[in-house]
Amino acid sequence: MTDHLLQLHGDVLAAMRRGPRNFAKLAFVLAEDEEPADTDQGGFRDRVTAAGAGDELTALWHRTLTGWDLAEQADWSTAAPRTDERRADAYDRLGFDTTLRKVLDHAVPVFREPGPTIISTTPTWWYSRDTAAVRSFYWSAYEQLLRRKGWSDAAVAGLDEASHAVVERLADPTRPDAYGARGLVVGYVQSGKTANFTGVTAKAIDAGYRLVIVLGGTLNLLRGQTQRRLDMELIGQENILRGADPADPEALIGVDYQDDEDWPEKFVSHQGRPSVLGAFDIERLTTRDDDYKSLATGIRALEFDKQIRTQPLYAPDNLHRAAARVMVVKKNKSVLSKLIKDLKKIGGPLLSEIPTLIIDDESDQASVNTTDPKKWEEGKVTRTAINGQISQLLGLLPRAQYVGYTATPFANVFVDPGDGDDIFPRDFLISLPRPTGYMGVQDFHDLDRADESVVGSAERAHVRGIYDDAHGDRLAEALDAFILTGALKLYRASHDPSLEGHFRHHTMLVHESVRMAEHAALALRISSIWHQAAYTGPEGHARLEALFTSDFQPFADDGLPAPASYGELRPYVSRARQLINSGGTPVLVVNGDTERDYDQPDLDFDRTPNVWKILVGGTKLSRGFTVEGLTVTYYRRRTQQADTLMQMGRWFGFRPGYRDLVRLYIGRAEPAGKTRTVDLYEAFEAICRDEETFRAQLTRYATLVDGKPQVTPAQIPPLVSQHLSWLKPSARNKMFNAELVEIRSPGEWVEPTAYPTAPADLRHNTEVWRPVLDLLGADSVTLRRDATAGGDSFEAQIGTLGHEELLKVLCDLRWSVPSEFSPHLESLLSAGEGGEGIDDWLVILPRQTSSRRVEASVLGSVPLSLAHRSRRRGDLFGAIGEPKHREAALRIARANHAEGLSGGKAPESFARERRGVVVLYPVVEEKPPAVSPAGDIAPEHLVMAFGLVAPRSSTAPQKNLVRFRTVDSTRKDSAIIERGAGVS
Repeated sequence: MTDHLLQLHGDVLAAMRRGPRNFAKLAFVLAEDEEPADTDQGGFRDRVTAAGAGDELTALWHRTLTGWDLAEQADWSTAAPRTDERRADAYDRLGFDTTLRKVLDHAVPVFREPGPTIISTTPTWWYSRDTAAVRSFYWSAYEQLLRRKGWSDAAVAGLDEASHAVVERLADPTRPDAYGARGLVVGYVQSGKTANFTGVTAKAIDAGYRLVIVLGGTLNLLRGQTQRRLDMELIGQENILRGADPADPEALIGVDYQDDEDWPEKFVSHQGRPSVLGAFDIERLTTRDDDYKSLATGIRALEFDKQIRTQPLYAPDNLHRAAARVMVVKKNKSVLSKLIKDLKKIGGPLLSEIPTLIIDDESDQASVNTTDPKKWEEGKVTRTAINGQISQLLGLLPRAQYVGYTATPFANVFVDPGDGDDIFPRDFLISLPRPTGYMGVQDFHDLDRADESVVGSAERAHVRGIYDDAHGDRLAEALDAFILTGALKLYRASHDPSLEGHFRHHTMLVHESVRMAEHAALALRISSIWHQAAYTGPEGHARLEALFTSDFQPFADDGLPAPASYGELRPYVSRARQLINSGGTPVLVVNGDTERDYDQPDLDFDRTPNVWKILVGGTKLSRGFTVEGLTVTYYRRRTQQADTLMQMGRWFGFRPGYRDLVRLYIGRAEPAGKTRTVDLYEAFEAICRDEETFRAQLTRYATLVDGKPQVTPAQIPPLVSQHLSWLKPSARNKMFNAELVEIRSPGEWVEPTAYPTAPADLRHNTEVWRPVLDLLGADSVTLRRDATAGGDSFEAQIGTLGHEELLKVLCDLRWSVPSEFSPHLESLLSAGEGGEGIDDWLVILPRQTSSRRVEASVLGSVPLSLAHRSRRRGDLFGAIGEPKHREAALRIARANHAEGLSGGKAPESFARERRGVVVLYPVVEEKPPAVSPAGDIAPEHLVMAFGLVAPRSSTAPQKNLVRFRTVDSTRKDSAIIERGAGVS
């Protein structure tokens, strides 16, 4: 039955390519005889009010309104994207009344989710929302599939925005002159990067890209995973069958997926051959089981038919009628050699006409050139095999756009920007937002706690050590947790059938070593523990009951079905054990150097109905390989590269219906040499902080200044930080030299952590700060955290210090890593360049009021409240400032003078124009601190730490926030940017 109202609204909105227009007038003109004119929108209002999940009319308006909410370039509105004002402008132009606006706002809230962070050269804006709407056959099919899979409106809108941001930064496929953009998309480990590049592929081929090459991992297992995702969610049944009758078994011989659990129901259907429906077909040059094949097949498949033979393929009349070609190939020298050989046979003239998209999944693996420049012949670049072949592909296909995808971007941004034939993301770098429902860093690490000695809520809920004093090695406990969480999943599925699909697979990962011999021994040990665990006997049940009561009940998600006692759960333990034991063993070893080592039916998450196994492995269970249903991890593997370590964090990901059950058993004192140990949990926290800092920096510098980017991708390398001395951001042969000169942070909390360790340096710093202590008032004041009378408060001594006097102090301080604070100091030295400058600083010395406080005098000062802090990453401290102190400082530095006259002891009462804030922390590392009977502490035992907030007056509103010196091979050792030159 025809949905006339949906048809009418589709026609009306299709006429609004350039933004919202009066709906009633267009509806009156466009309505067919059998369609309701609905000029008062009463039918529309009632339909949306009563709509349930999956209503197509509501979905249509969700896409439309969200697109208007997000549009960066909207000539019909002066309001900022993602605001109520932008939505109100749309409603005004549509002519909607107040009642309809309220109904739509309830059904389609203003999209406020954070979008991707974009660092790029100035885009050409060829790919507008209007352009995308005109040709959207494959994107629309993909979007509908995601909605059927249960994606929320917000998740679909977020993917739409992020993929659009990538495509609009590619070159226009119809442009006469060839240009190959280079870009990088940064996601999170196991956060849905494949969904993003599937969306990018859909939009790119809709827009006119006719050859898509996906570099999908270094193993056929990973390549096959990617091929299947693209076939299932983008290419679709009709393009896979190529006209074969799905009801004829003989016609299906040689067609893949006939043995797939999800074929054909979960594969997208276009309801007919796309070319018959007015779109174009996609021809696959690879299949699930077959990588790229050479010679005739490859050559013939790349011969494009042109409607107008006198015009090039990229001419619109040819391009939009030609079929697209898609291939998913391994990053393998032999495979890529076949492809390059075939392309060379086709020849340059034709290749120069093909708009091509190359997507490099896990682009920091194998793709980066790791040869030593010092060993190159004069004037000649020597490349590693895969890097050289990618460079060849880009050279053979001058219209090829290269987009790398990774969760660990450091190796990519360290590529030499001066090497024009390499993969440096010269045109754009896009950082994807953390997806809704993603279980990531913040779920395992309490990054904002001030007292490093206290276990935070995230660690308490999910993280366990490898050893404890009572039981020694906790591997047996981890196995108990695995069977217990399996039983809990079965219990939840039986009480809420909608959860069953999330529990199809249930896995545990054990990762101790890179050595295959050790994997085999570990697998035998696990099997032995498992078979002696007596899970069906009284002893086993008693042990599981104790673990359930102590470690799972306290952290259970209140919104999910939960047994009140172990007695309710006990019947499900037997079924969980049975599923884990299926096939005769609970353990699978996943390692090796050849494909056959991975060709295990029990490990095939696509074709096996249930994978309930304990996986033992190393590197091959890390990068790119998605361990479905991962719930318990036992991790002890060390590495000295931050990006390698991060990729091993398989416990990050989506855990719908069981995130409260996730447990990480991780080594806290793993041997590293003869005398040293490393805390792997601390190491993960350090690199997580590095990555979060990197993303935060990108966000700060993404804002355009006078319509131009503050930072281009070539200036990104200095934003990469390193918190652990033994844990480099990337392998040494992937790093490129660059120096960050200045960071301007007006109105932002700056907290140095690289304080010295040498007693002489600690004494020196204390002596430098000593005169400042005399400026503090003798009486304490009470500062409230916020403006509310009942807000959290703290006692403090306060005083003021002139800007020049503070600079003398800061310039005289000694550091363990001077480069950590020097860019901030440089900004304070240059304060006032283009701005109003800084007059003075409010110095705040918090005082403890609890009965457990420790106070001491130093060098004859008044008694100071001592703060205990720990060095968490080599010489670097963790968090020093407390949230209530930071918030008070921020409120003072950000307030204007009028706010400062409000009175009271709210922080704003101390605000003045051109005033910054310094918060001092006399820090001790020992417990108890070395305080003499007379109440004194030696300056060598004190770390005079601080945090500061510069006032907004310290820099002009449109002043660039950063200045760099970046070493570029084309400039030898010269600096691209000198002091005072701004950003080039």
